Amino acid sequence: MEALKAGGRRVVGTKQVLRALKTGDLARVYAATDADTFIYQQVVRAAEAAGVPCVRVASMKELGMVCGVAVPTAAAGLLR
Repeated sequence: MEALKAGGRRVVGTKQVLRALKTGDLARVYAATDADTFIYQQVVRAAEAAGVPCVRVASMKELGMVCGVAVPTAAAGLLR
């Protein structure tokens, strides 16, 4: 999560992460383990299918804070 904290280029939110995975734009994915099970599994499976490492994060609140958004976030990705 250090790369997200450092202000690297990123996408925030499940839709944006899934879209960026399809286009091959992500170097790493972050998924909150306390997110809805369906959403969590969808993000993890898409990352595995794309061959992108997926880092599990303890909480959506923590991931949102690290990304600099005011709402809890289920997924985020670090752009290449």
